[in-house]
Amino acid sequence: MNYSSKFNKILPINYFLKNYTKNWLPHSKLIICNDGSDWVLDWEAKELKKICEKLKIPIVGRSFLTNSKQQAVFYTSRYHILNNWKEQSHRIAFPYFHGKPESGEGFRKMINIIKAKNKEIWRIQVSHSEMKETILETGINSNKVFCIPIGINENFFTRSTLDQKLSVRKKLNIPENSIVIGSFQKDGDGWGKGLEPKLIKGPDIFLKTVEILKEKIPELFILLTGPARGYIKSGLERLKIPYFHTLLNNYTDIGKYYNALDLYIVSSREEGGPKAILESMISGTPLVTTRVGQAMDLVNHGKNAWMVEPEDFEGLAYWSKYVIDNSSEVKKVLDEGIKTAENNTYSNQIKLWNDFMRGFIEY
Repeated sequence: MNYSSKFNKILPINYFLKNYTKNWLPHSKLIICNDGSDWVLDWEAKELKKICEKLKIPIVGRSFLTNSKQQAVFYTSRYHILNNWKEQSHRIAFPYFHGKPESGEGFRKMINIIKAKNKEIWRIQVSHSEMKETILETGINSNKVFCIPIGINENFFTRSTLDQKLSVRKKLNIPENSIVIGSFQKDGDGWGKGLEPKLIKGPDIFLKTVEILKEKIPELFILLTGPARGYIKSGLERLKIPYFHTLLNNYTDIGKYYNALDLYIVSSREEGGPKAILESMISGTPLVTTRVGQAMDLVNHGKNAWMVEPEDFEGLAYWSKYVIDNSSEVKKVLDEGIKTAENNTYSNQIKLWNDFMRGFIEY
């Protein structure tokens, strides 16, 4: 390889970019850095960009992260910035959706970085009230912490109908008379097969819940999406509960999988969202969840969904069976769930993001 030739190709590009930015006013441009996983945070970056465009915030590409100074950078992954903290000339912002210090050494280290660097951090997005309290306990100025739920794009979802349900089940080879419970959240450790459980996501609680339901619902069937689901799949095989698992090539396809469900279960011990809370609601899919993440702020038990305390697998099973046995009586709950979801779409969060960006970027 001709390293001199390679260097000469790179040098003019970097030189051009730095020369291009020298007349930029301080903190006049926003750089959004995603995590490149093509998973949830990448979609959050896309939606944030749309919101900022509506707010007429000047956005520039990631190449300007190292080829400009004194601008505003939003990292969609807190790991990127907190696990590898470097002094920067830019103003820094990021979300912190879940991870209390007592939940693990990795979270404790990140919280300690926030404590140590709170004057250098300009903005933190939290998604629910409990995490806001955790972040404020670091001593960071409360004016830097903004509670903005993880929203949804309403255009990706339609309210479930019987015809939709039967159509999707036919395509997935799910028996028509099945009682189908959904679980679409990554809950294995890492990005491989996921044989080691990520216990914070409660896959063991999910298995205990469906084990109880299996005894009461012979037609039980589990629909899974998402990566790293090996622990759940092996558990379902052990319990002899039929399931179907698929990896989505495009997140926008997620809506039709909700249309196949009789209900959705969130069994986590701790969460930032999950997005499934609002996704279930806007699809008109009954939701039974533990009191985690933004569920604790958005769910009104028995009014727009059903909620129990973390690790209460018996409660999850009880209310799941209640929903299945009383499907004709839960319509009012589903209607209220749709209203809750509509209030938390990205298009209804523009004011919240405007408040977040004011003073972080000059526009």
